[in-house]
Amino acid sequence: MNFNYYIPTRLLFGKGKLNELHQQSLPGEKALIVISSGKSTRENGYLARVEEQLDLAGIKHCVFDKILPNPIKKHVMEGASFARDNQCDFVIGLGGGSSIDAAKAIAVMATNEGDYWDYVNGGTAKGKTVPNQPLPIIAVTTTAGTGTEIDPWTVTTHEDNSEKIGFGYDALFPVIAVVDPDLMLTVPPTLTAYQGFDALFHSTEGYIAKVANPISELYSLKAIELIGKSLVKAVADGRNENARADVALANTLSGMVESTSCCISEHSLEHALSAYHHQLPHGAGLIMISLAYYKKMIDKGACPDRFIAIAKALGKSEATDPMDFVAALAKLQEDCHVAHLKMSDYSIEKNNLRKYAVNARRTMGGLFDLDPVNLTEEDCIDILTESYR
Repeated sequence: MNFNYYIPTRLLFGKGKLNELHQQSLPGEKALIVISSGKSTRENGYLARVEEQLDLAGIKHCVFDKILPNPIKKHVMEGASFARDNQCDFVIGLGGGSSIDAAKAIAVMATNEGDYWDYVNGGTAKGKTVPNQPLPIIAVTTTAGTGTEIDPWTVTTHEDNSEKIGFGYDALFPVIAVVDPDLMLTVPPTLTAYQGFDALFHSTEGYIAKVANPISELYSLKAIELIGKSLVKAVADGRNENARADVALANTLSGMVESTSCCISEHSLEHALSAYHHQLPHGAGLIMISLAYYKKMIDKGACPDRFIAIAKALGKSEATDPMDFVAALAKLQEDCHVAHLKMSDYSIEKNNLRKYAVNARRTMGGLFDLDPVNLTEEDCIDILTESYR
């Protein structure tokens, strides 16, 4: 009963809400729109719709379109230089978590000297204080996974050092977030599942983290409930508008969990995997390790009442044992057709598992401090070994 609360983002949530962007008080006269290097943002018309909204508002704009599924530092620095060269005074992240995360990092470096890794904490990063305010950020999400549209966090990979590290502070809260489920209707089933499980784990981790509080707990349980209710439906039929809206809201609530509580070491372990294997989707990596991870937590006696609570939220209403959550999680993975993912399909080798466990602590060791029980390096290796296929 002792906590701080701060989420300053103006949220536009619901069907058709992108059409209201031009009516908002936009934070400048020229926008840098950050999108991925893929084709979907253009082909689905989402970029054109955002540009139309800016035109209606009398805002000039240009596009930076190099962002990878796991954003890399090189493109953050290039995007920042592009923003300065084009005299942009705010940034719009349009797309999934990678585009919005990259937009936040670009916003930092557009107004600050040096290298992005000067300001990040962990690994070889220098952890300096950011001297100048970043450019204001607007987030328009086209996926339901990370919740980054409503939190101050961003994740970037240093491609030369195999370090994938989260970074953030209050100034990286977007000033406006648009969550329009209509923009998610074209996401393929597999990606819908990966993203939905990412949102789920933000909420489960935030619920059992040491820093959980009454507000974050409310967000966590509602997000878990919505995913349990509608993720399978959204995977089965991407045009199901009600299911898409439920999962979109779960995603945004999970971002609010990130803003008021925190992820724990499950995310550290996955980041270590995708830091070396950039083609590994973040959600897929989390799914791969999740059952062994939560079994280990439960075996070590972590907060049994909380595991029962999240089992009930996920749909197992009769839950009486912490392992009921693992059973519910396994069933959800089966129903979403992602239960048989293999690390080996992404060139992850079993004899390298210790390397990933070490990397997780070296780069994002701070999340281990928020775990409800202590996980040793050997525990982490056990989790990765049990998860390996």
